Amino acid sequence: MRLLLGARAIRNLLARTYSSSRFGKMATDVKFNASLSCSDPQSHPVLIIGQLRHLNLLKFSHLESKLSPRVTEETFSHAVACLHPAPTDRVSLYLDMATLAALPLKASRHNTTSRAHAITRLVKNHVLNVAEESVVLVCERENLFASACAVVRAFPLYSRKTGNLAAAQVKKEFGCGGDGDGDSNTDAGRNVVNVEFLLINKEGNVDCEPLTEDELLCLNETARGIRLTARIVDMPCNEMNVDHFIQAVEEVGKDLCLKPQVIRGEELRERGFGGIYGVGKAAAVPPALVVLSHLPKGAQETIALVGKGIVYDTGGLSIKAKTGMPGMKRDCGGAAAILGAFYAAVKCGFKDNLHAVFCLAENSVGPNATRPDDIHTLYSGRTVEINNTDAEGRLVLADGVCFANKDLKANIILDMATLTGAQGVATGKYHGAVLTNSETWEAKSLQAGRKSGDLLAPIIYCPELHFSEFASAIADMKNSVADRQNAQSSCAGLFIAAHLGFDYPGIWMHVDMATPVHCGERATGYGVALLLTLFGGHTKSELLQSIAPTDEEPPSKRLCRD
Repeated sequence: MRLLLGARAIRNLLARTYSSSRFGKMATDVKFNASLSCSDPQSHPVLIIGQLRHLNLLKFSHLESKLSPRVTEETFSHAVACLHPAPTDRVSLYLDMATLAALPLKASRHNTTSRAHAITRLVKNHVLNVAEESVVLVCERENLFASACAVVRAFPLYSRKTGNLAAAQVKKEFGCGGDGDGDSNTDAGRNVVNVEFLLINKEGNVDCEPLTEDELLCLNETARGIRLTARIVDMPCNEMNVDHFIQAVEEVGKDLCLKPQVIRGEELRERGFGGIYGVGKAAAVPPALVVLSHLPKGAQETIALVGKGIVYDTGGLSIKAKTGMPGMKRDCGGAAAILGAFYAAVKCGFKDNLHAVFCLAENSVGPNATRPDDIHTLYSGRTVEINNTDAEGRLVLADGVCFANKDLKANIILDMATLTGAQGVATGKYHGAVLTNSETWEAKSLQAGRKSGDLLAPIIYCPELHFSEFASAIADMKNSVADRQNAQSSCAGLFIAAHLGFDYPGIWMHVDMATPVHCGERATGYGVALLLTLFGGHTKSELLQSIAPTDEEPPSKRLCRD
């Protein structure tokens, strides 16, 4: 048995003791501490997580403040010796209130060395959801950021369960969303999870130095960005339509002392945004293009993040099947991630021009809905024959990236979207797909994925072979491919790039995160940590700078040189 103390009867007793909070009737605050606080596991449960090789470096004195007086040094040493992760393992040190957990032994080259996904699962499964408890992460400093983000993902904000108090926390933290039903929460009614670290230095010793103010600021603002993103993705369209999303952007802007630019409804048509207008014109709430801009003095570059914000996707007249439509509230995941990342990036002192462009619409069915065979003129001036109204994300993003180029003069443009179901087939449930015109930035994005825990895998960039899939006899292109077996995710991204122009001299990146946007029925907040890491060198945060991708030689150039 893996339980040194306690048994099934003890677990049942604990479940009854904490029954009012165990089943989610409390909202949860995630709080990062500079160093380990003193607490008694009987009243303040603790979950300790690390790789086995790191746990073996620990002395009881390193954790005595979290375990004493309930756990002895002998019990702790015996517990570490009993761990045999396959892929994970855990040992109870004191009932279920002090637990030691080991992460997987191996991480392949396409995984994150932080084992972030395993951390999230362990936290979800083994925290007790009581008034106050701690999660202690034992890791190397380079995995500090990814490990912290992994814990945050285990605590989603949104819930409409009767009597749930999370709605009040949402309103207090973000000031928007929902109709306020059940918002009767107070600070006293919220659980607190203290996240604390024991860091392993390069020499393989335990570093007992506390986290710096810079590190705490970065972690706390990133946590807020991830939870904001996950909340938006989890909310149904009747609580997160285009109006609500604009309100969320305005609230973030207010917090950052920025006022968004909003173009919506008929103004979109008048100004030539045929993609966004055509997708959203049938909905009761009109579509919008919304822009938040951070323009610091001394900026050297202009970066635009463009997000697909389809608040609900019925498929339009090319309507989805009854089993394919549930979950389409998540089709705004790209825009939500960009909002969370923009917030955290500005809070962490972004040094260059940064624009967040939100392409918002509801792809609905009605008398004004776009029909297959309609032809729209997009903001690029190019005409598109609609052969599939369910291929709508690329239409709104085409307008967004073109606006980022023509109006915002961005030299780096990244669009993020829950674009294709084929992404899950191509790169799986955990890795988003990245398509880019730059091999250097492809390598950087893969590195950022591993450093952040928001994993990425490259897909084929080859417009000369693939763009012919969109050939039209009567317009510049169609919006959906002729052959759905031919690199669907790559082709969808190339449609967006075509409206920038394949000769665009700047950097263009496309991230398709249709599958990693959620895990089961809950949003993951995917994309926030990835973007902060990818552009960490553009911030004043020392933590983000330390994990930002380096200018390593791309694989093909290294191969040619060799």
